[in-house]
Amino acid sequence: MSDDYNDADTRAVPGSRRARMGQFGRLAGGLAGGIVAEGARRLAEGKRPRLNELLLTPGNVGRVADRLSELRGAAMKLGQMVSMDAGDILPPELAQIMARLRENAHSMPPKQLEAVLAKDWGTGWRRDFKYFNPRPLAAASIGQVHRATTRDGRDLAIKVQYPGVRESIDADVDNVATLLRVSGLLPKELDIAPLLEEAKTQLHEEADYQREARQMRAFRELLAGEDDYIVPDFHEDLTTTNVLAMDFVPGRPIESLEEEPHDVRNAMMERLISLVLRELFDFRLMQTDPNFANYRISEDGTRLVLLDFGAAREVPPHVAENYRTLLEAGLAEDHAAIAEAAIAAGFLSRHAADTHRDGLDRIISVIVAELSRPGLFDFGDRAFVKTIREEGIAIAQDRAAWHLPPAEILFAQRKISGTALLAARMKAKVNVRELVTEKLASLPKP
Repeated sequence: MSDDYNDADTRAVPGSRRARMGQFGRLAGGLAGGIVAEGARRLAEGKRPRLNELLLTPGNVGRVADRLSELRGAAMKLGQMVSMDAGDILPPELAQIMARLRENAHSMPPKQLEAVLAKDWGTGWRRDFKYFNPRPLAAASIGQVHRATTRDGRDLAIKVQYPGVRESIDADVDNVATLLRVSGLLPKELDIAPLLEEAKTQLHEEADYQREARQMRAFRELLAGEDDYIVPDFHEDLTTTNVLAMDFVPGRPIESLEEEPHDVRNAMMERLISLVLRELFDFRLMQTDPNFANYRISEDGTRLVLLDFGAAREVPPHVAENYRTLLEAGLAEDHAAIAEAAIAAGFLSRHAADTHRDGLDRIISVIVAELSRPGLFDFGDRAFVKTIREEGIAIAQDRAAWHLPPAEILFAQRKISGTALLAARMKAKVNVRELVTEKLASLPKP
């Protein structure tokens, strides 16, 4: 490892709680300055702007995205957790922030990386390696990944956690929640406290690389002997709470499938959707982070490489049963049963269902019509999303209808929605109805 590596994308991670609080303080100061300047400009034009209009200017959107990216850790991860398909759901200003947070974070400078590795591996750690590339393969919200070869010939990917991430999770989550509250994007009536606590729990789990190693091995065992998937194994002698050493699996980004023929894209997306159904109903263990970077295509182009198991969670029996009831109602095209199943699962409040019955029925009608078409479902045809979005926005005007589903449903649905988004990106066509029907038929009777 050489200290002469220097790149514009490197930036030291603020490791102490005091330093991170200072970053949030500077962000707040920058936002306040932006509000004052924009407010003065609009008043000079004879306008009476609202606070959320002043906060969500392009300049302030950039300040939020850049500061959260620099902080990394929970601050950046929270943005990524709600960013899937943001353009269809979130206000445009917030969607801009989330889109920027889906990009790679800055990586650590070499000296900070050296300090992190020396703390966990000891100052003589280089003696164990023939090669260690200081330039990361990837840099994300909680850590960055490096290519390395050990003296005994193991070809590894080494994930190194940013300093201070674990210790700052609770404070970062609370600070981001405060920013959302101040922006006016979240109504005061919406109780997000349970979700915030669950987010903290998951982020603490993701920051424990020994836990991730165990989850990785669990998936490796569940998929052992199957030709469609590759799950790397971890190396216990080099894995700590802050460093995860795993097999390096050659491959290419899953987005590269866009250049492949339709039949290849369709086959890969069918495998991924089948895997999600197995996670939900068979494994009762789901990797809940659908970030595209967590999937790759093997070198020979035939298999899915599965990465990053920090967000793997057990699926509670009642969650699987709720999805089963909802899917069975959908296959039967029973609108009333679909609505009741959605309420029982926690997707909808009773108030929203009763008060906005017509709008909800139009949403259900569109979804049922799309999924009931015989043959392949065309993920690339998203014309129906416009109708769902318009009806959803109309319902959302009633803030009393705002409702947060239980966290365990949100995490599972995030994986399902993210998988659908990836299939849409690939313009894949998959017989989803057949996959669901076969899976439900294989389950024991309740």
